[in-house]
Amino acid sequence: QVQLVESGGGLVQAGGSLRLSCAASGRISSINTMGWYRQAPGKQRELVARITTGGTTNYYSDSVRGRFTISRDNAKNMVYLQMNSLKPEDTAVYYCNANLPRVGTYWGQGTQVTVSS
Repeated sequence: QVQLVESGGGLVQAGGSLRLSCAASGRISSINTMGWYRQAPGKQRELVARITTGGTTNYYSDSVRGRFTISRDNAKNMVYLQMNSLKPEDTAVYYCNANLPRVGTYWGQGTQVTVSS
């Protein structure tokens, strides 16, 4: 079994910053891509950022590019999302995602991020 646990969410004022962390544990030999998704009330879950194993090819959605930075620590099986210049429209539940080769894709339980105006 593989578990993903997110942390670091909370309430912040517009313009502020938060850093999300996600720890993967369990029967893990390696992890391919890791990513962060978010889902706001009444909206579909959307990909926010994604990072490859080597961290050389990253993806950011247009709405967060230039404000958010994804990074990972392969030795610790962790992925991070540094969120700066937060906006009220960034309010959502943020989910961590990890793809394990020949095993499958796993999700965390989500962490709430609320940005007040």
